Amino acid sequence: MERVRTQPQPQATVPAVPRVFSGIQPTGLIHLGNYVGALRQWVELQRQYESYFCIVDLHAITVPYEPAELQQRILEAAAANLAAGIDPERSVLFVQSHVPEHTELMWLLNTVTPVGQLERMTQYKEKARRSKHGVMAGLLNYPVLQAADVLLYKATLVPVGEDQVQHIELMRDIAERFNKTFGETFPLPEARLSKGARIMALNDPTKKMSKSVPGSYIALTEDPDEIRRKVRAAVTDPGPPAQGARLEDASPGVANLFTLLEVFAPEAYPRFAEAYTDGTIRYSELKQVLAEALVEALAPIRERYRRLVSRPDQVWDLLRHGAERARMVAQATMEEVRRRMGLRGA
Repeated sequence: MERVRTQPQPQATVPAVPRVFSGIQPTGLIHLGNYVGALRQWVELQRQYESYFCIVDLHAITVPYEPAELQQRILEAAAANLAAGIDPERSVLFVQSHVPEHTELMWLLNTVTPVGQLERMTQYKEKARRSKHGVMAGLLNYPVLQAADVLLYKATLVPVGEDQVQHIELMRDIAERFNKTFGETFPLPEARLSKGARIMALNDPTKKMSKSVPGSYIALTEDPDEIRRKVRAAVTDPGPPAQGARLEDASPGVANLFTLLEVFAPEAYPRFAEAYTDGTIRYSELKQVLAEALVEALAPIRERYRRLVSRPDQVWDLLRHGAERARMVAQATMEEVRRRMGLRGA
């Protein structure tokens, strides 16, 4: 009797070099909060890891938006990434919707994602509560698409802020559930928390810096005089603190300025920290030093950005090339996923 040969089970492919994935929405100007919390870290990570950075336009359309403006916003977001230091030779920079495997994997991951888990997501509950037009399924499924974004590239490191940790935990749950159901396929991604404190709004330091609130942010492309004006107008205290005051007990506005000072003028930070403790600090002087440091730090980014947006074809070519590179990885992952799920390609 002829022996029946059993087919070996396919093994999950594991990237030779650890991969990083992160995305940024094309929802307007990129500001200091985005730069300190995300872009600056991306620039560092691309030197150490195989990096995939994405303009997540499919996430952006889960809330009301103006279709006529979307392509320009994608261009501006890409130009800001490049101007801030993302190197298309080191990293893969692309537009989410240019790689259709993102939505295919999202649909397949939906089959192993409980609705109740999605309904418990903090950001979903907050956005649903504020929605004036009803809650759409895209908002509920936002974290599943986010999981697909990362798992598609088998990324093991995801740089995020603290407000996104719950989403990373969900994508780990989804990956584990898929692996248990269909076989070991996806590595479990880890959150890489952004370094440093969160940058708050200049005009209301109890809230995050936001491009949707005029006066709250400084854009990476801001003109020098506007940077100076906004820093001068930033909220502080009416007068210096009492002698012996601790900087960790400073008001939100003062703490926010010290955070920015530590990032953009670290050599001046000790002097002003000592003056705060002594009760001799002059906030007008601190603001002047900070404003000039920001003007100097953002000048090369602003010039590179203006040069890039004046050559849109060049930026779109870079994005198309990035999508081609991303699709090579994405297609390989999807072939494995389809095979494990019993699906066959055409």
